[in-house]
Amino acid sequence: MADKKAQLTIEGETWDFPIMEGSTGPDVVDIRKLYGQTGKFTFDPGYKSTASCESSLTYIDGNKGVLLHRGYPIGQLAEHSSFMEVSYLLLNGELPSADELYDFENTITRHTMLHEQLMTFYRGFRRDAHPMAIMCGVVGALSAFYHDSTDISDPEHRRISSHRLIAKMPTIAAMAYKYAVGQPFLYPDNSLSYTGNFLRMTFGVPAEEYEIHPAVEKAMDRIFILHADHEQNASTSTVRLAGSSGANPFACIAAGIACLWGPAHGGANEACLNMLHEIGTPDRIPHYIERAKDKNDPFRLMGFGHRVYKNYDPRATVMQKTVREVFDALGVNDPVFETALQLEEMALNDDYFKEKKLFPNVDFYSGAILSAIGFPTTMFTALFALARTVGWVAQWNEMISDPGQVIGRPRQLYTGPTQRDYVPLEKR
Repeated sequence: MADKKAQLTIEGETWDFPIMEGSTGPDVVDIRKLYGQTGKFTFDPGYKSTASCESSLTYIDGNKGVLLHRGYPIGQLAEHSSFMEVSYLLLNGELPSADELYDFENTITRHTMLHEQLMTFYRGFRRDAHPMAIMCGVVGALSAFYHDSTDISDPEHRRISSHRLIAKMPTIAAMAYKYAVGQPFLYPDNSLSYTGNFLRMTFGVPAEEYEIHPAVEKAMDRIFILHADHEQNASTSTVRLAGSSGANPFACIAAGIACLWGPAHGGANEACLNMLHEIGTPDRIPHYIERAKDKNDPFRLMGFGHRVYKNYDPRATVMQKTVREVFDALGVNDPVFETALQLEEMALNDDYFKEKKLFPNVDFYSGAILSAIGFPTTMFTALFALARTVGWVAQWNEMISDPGQVIGRPRQLYTGPTQRDYVPLEKR
């Protein structure tokens, strides 16, 4: 097949630029030589039309509501796989054999403990510190404790640091919760699953045995799978941009956590639950729907619509089923959940929302599930960071291994003053 070309004409002069094809999805115009050939940049705030890298990890078709990890549909992985298996898939490209999965789980389990001096580090935070603030600090500090895995040019260092980050994140998150509520830290229990161990470290106490509810463990594992990776979103792009400078992996993941903290990104499920509490009861839904339609009203329906998905978020389909399973298993009778179900039904049957393609996303349901399990809203984004760590690590590894990788350096459209001469202070 002949090479595809795109032509750009500026002021009567024409240039050809190659068109690159992926394995699926839209083709892209390769404009890497645009500035050198034309003296012009593209202008794309938010990078809505810009591919920043090549990746074989995750594919999203927002119009069709498709999310694939290494080619596998997210619905199949959430239904039949485990978070550890999905983690192996993202890191290595293929689903593991039974022996490979056993070895991987065993490796992760052996890395779950934190350096004992980090206990003192936690106690330097105020009691009311947000868990995400603590996680940013602690993850960034890991590079000060694990010098033996920060050489990014060494594949073995990269492998060890990747395993350490995935393994230690549940411990870091659980300790952030324990510190906030004034309970003692619990050490990891190597006899438990990745998710079961996290639940025990979060909700268990030394005075008694912690019993893991199978439905809760399954739901949490599923939530982790659904949040494992989501292509080149803001936090993942932050990890890649930080990594492009050669920063160590712990610093890169800390940067990703900081970006995820924003309410427009990882904080959306917390905002959604707060919105449902504000609405309160189903009879108040029509009023809030009308407010959401009013451009002059600052109120927005959180949990609807997505930057990428212009169809039903495939993760929301899984979450809708999961929330019912958790509520039934725990015997929860939550008016917030009933409000959420009726809000979903009314919004999906409203012409305004159908026209705007504002479908429920994963955040619409995940907040209700996490709240039912017992997590405070301040922990919601921390749980997101815990799950997304494997995606960040896989993306970081892919970037470091890419021979065409260069330091990220976006350009700008400058609109400030042109050159002017300095005026001494006494003459101003």
